Amino acid sequence: MFEIGDKIVYPIHGAGVIVDIESKVILGEKKEYYVLKIPVNEMRVLVPVGSMDEVGVREIKTPQEMHEVLDVLKDPSKEDMPSNWNRRYRFHQDKIKTGDLKEIAKVIKNLESLDMEKSLSTGERKILNNARQIILSEMVLVYDKTFDEVVDIVDTTMKEGCLKDAGNA
Repeated sequence: MFEIGDKIVYPIHGAGVIVDIESKVILGEKKEYYVLKIPVNEMRVLVPVGSMDEVGVREIKTPQEMHEVLDVLKDPSKEDMPSNWNRRYRFHQDKIKTGDLKEIAKVIKNLESLDMEKSLSTGERKILNNARQIILSEMVLVYDKTFDEVVDIVDTTMKEGCLKDAGNA
């Protein structure tokens, strides 16, 4: 069981700090919830204490593990994606649902690259923003930096990958 002050990841929304534990009655059933404050958009999320494993809640990554995620963003190689936007949407949704930050980084890389070629659909733009929020929220906590600082880290890292890619062309 986690405690107030612990930094955890709720895969659907990203990483945050437990700021409180509350009892709530929802649909006639009293349950305990962690109140999670997510640094992106100062969002507050209730996470049911009893179903932590089911929803995939975990501790945040170490700085070394987060460096490996940045390496994925920096890697100039491109992943094969379905050409049909509907299949591509499901392909990326499935990667996000794994909760694996390296897979989520691939989603960001894929969609950012695609966005440079042509404008993303509204659905794909939403997936990209969600994937970025998941990674950025965890980076804020792992690196103890501001949101703007981690946005700069991610954007700079991705540009480095693009420059490598352009050099190979």
